[in-house]
Amino acid sequence: MDSLIEEKTFEGLTIETFSQTTKYENCEFRHCSLSNADLSDCKFTDCIFMDCDLSLAKLHQTAFRNVRFKDCKMLGLQFDECNEFGLGFSFENCLLNHASFYGTKIKKTGFKNCTLQGTDFAECDLSSAIFDLCNLEGAIFDHTNIEKADFRTAVHFTIDPESNRIKKARFSNLGLSGLLTRYDIIIEDDF
Repeated sequence: MDSLIEEKTFEGLTIETFSQTTKYENCEFRHCSLSNADLSDCKFTDCIFMDCDLSLAKLHQTAFRNVRFKDCKMLGLQFDECNEFGLGFSFENCLLNHASFYGTKIKKTGFKNCTLQGTDFAECDLSSAIFDLCNLEGAIFDHTNIEKADFRTAVHFTIDPESNRIKKARFSNLGLSGLLTRYDIIIEDDF
């Protein structure tokens, strides 16, 4: 039987002190070093992770429901292995390089000032998502639903309009080149 921990703040947790297969509700995790931790089957509801390192943590059937990540290092996380039921989170000032959201349904997800280099969004539902001041260099968008998503302040993305659903997605003039890469055309600034 899973134990339930509610409304608790955890400061400086490490792999050795983290309790696996636990339900956490309305908890805060601050300055925790959980790199390579096994978070499989844990359930996080209405929780906040601040200034934590979760790089390469195992996320098999991990439940993230309305979870905020702020100032976190989260390299190589496999969000596609998470429990899909109620999956919902937001990211602010996070390092999410080489993460995988492959095939997830994460509508309206907010990414603010995040680095998402090499992150896999293939076959993902990102409709109405917001990529505010995000670096998407090398991020993979293939058969991805980005309808009504906001990329106006995102940089370094490459999105093929023919292999992704982009209706009503928002882009700035400066970002248009990221939509035309497959055509191998040269876009020059006005002089």
